[in-house]
Amino acid sequence: MTADDEVPAYGEQDRPEPPHSADELGTLLGFLDFLRASLAWKTDGLSTEELRLTLPPSDLTLGGMLAHMSFVEDFWFAHTAAEAPMPEPWASTDWAADEDADWHLVRTADAAALRDLWKASTARSRAQTERMTAGDAVAALGQTHPAWGGRAQVSLRWILTHMVEEYARHLGHADLIRQSVDGLTGE
Repeated sequence: MTADDEVPAYGEQDRPEPPHSADELGTLLGFLDFLRASLAWKTDGLSTEELRLTLPPSDLTLGGMLAHMSFVEDFWFAHTAAEAPMPEPWASTDWAADEDADWHLVRTADAAALRDLWKASTARSRAQTERMTAGDAVAALGQTHPAWGGRAQVSLRWILTHMVEEYARHLGHADLIRQSVDGLTGE
């Protein structure tokens, strides 16, 4: 590949470019890592107070989004794919008292704690995906795991695709909220 053939980076955000030609796993992980980096960019540099700001009439916040995506990462990778108990803070969360406790964690956690929680969750997700795909990646993508208390089975392929969808949906919200905080817009 020559310098003229190189794919341009996404602006100044230094997010990883998804591969233009890769196998299924590489493509899924490339897009998921790009979207994860996009959430990091959308929340970067904001204070605890700024992470708590809403864009009325919605009560969504960027900090709540970090916590929610931490929960989603842990639910699908650490819990469902690994078939293990949820890690903290989710294992001890009283979901009966607040079914949106992940979104509401922003009320009591500061910016550093929210970012650390999200980084730890994404690190667990990446490690779990690497463990599962270390041998035959194609077979690993198709292997199913019990979800929703055993009411259904989902494959790693489904989990990765769902995570791309989950991040993409919330990043649209993040664009609007971040712009209302300080004018920063996406592309």
